[in-house]
Amino acid sequence: MSKREELIAKYAGDLEKKCGMKPDMKLLTAVTIGCGPSIYNADASTVSAGDKKELDRVKKNFLMKKLGLKDTPKLDEGIQAAITTYGKSNRNKYRAVFYYLLVKHFRKGSVYK
Repeated sequence: MSKREELIAKYAGDLEKKCGMKPDMKLLTAVTIGCGPSIYNADASTVSAGDKKELDRVKKNFLMKKLGLKDTPKLDEGIQAAITTYGKSNRNKYRAVFYYLLVKHFRKGSVYK
């Protein structure tokens, strides 16, 4: 198994155990690949949900640029929903899983087709 496949399996486990959902493996794989080399960097592979600047970057670079969403209060609501789903007390929020939750929340899976 490649390093990327191992990470995707780890992310699927997080979705099942911490988020209580059965992942769409095809979409999870596409989102993970879309994260690029950041998944291999310990710091870049996670999202700091307590850091306002980090969440603003997620909003601007992922939700608006990648998913093509307009800057409305709905984006902040979606980010908070992803944080809640992943678990506020869960310190390690993997970027690929967090982005997957956002894609599902905003029903933007078509971006990865």
